[in-house]
Amino acid sequence: MSDQNVRGIRGAIDVPANKSEEILEATRELLQEIMRRNSLDKEQIAAVIFSMTADLDAVFPAKAARELGWKYVPLFCTNEINVPGSLPRCIRVLMLVNTKKTAQEIKHVYLRGAVVLREDLLGEDE
Repeated sequence: MSDQNVRGIRGAIDVPANKSEEILEATRELLQEIMRRNSLDKEQIAAVIFSMTADLDAVFPAKAARELGWKYVPLFCTNEINVPGSLPRCIRVLMLVNTKKTAQEIKHVYLRGAVVLREDLLGEDE
């Protein structure tokens, strides 16, 4: 029996405009920060699910993960439903990782304007 579990790590980031490079840059920033804060190696990643608000469609965020060298990680992109009052131009991620960490030790990452989505996490150890 393994002492590792599959854990989900959530994150989000917003982008200034619906432009390919801005989406890719923001996605790379978010993924790298999730990896850094959780002391992860790409070999621990089981899968990544990306979603984007309907106002973002210039590029798949998964392309940023491939550019980071995540060649064998299963990636999936989807669009979110359009909810009145939701944060515009937002990329969200659910990363499934194999880790010995407990659920309480996982660091979820919300960057830029997306911090408003999880203000309850503000001030936690980065």
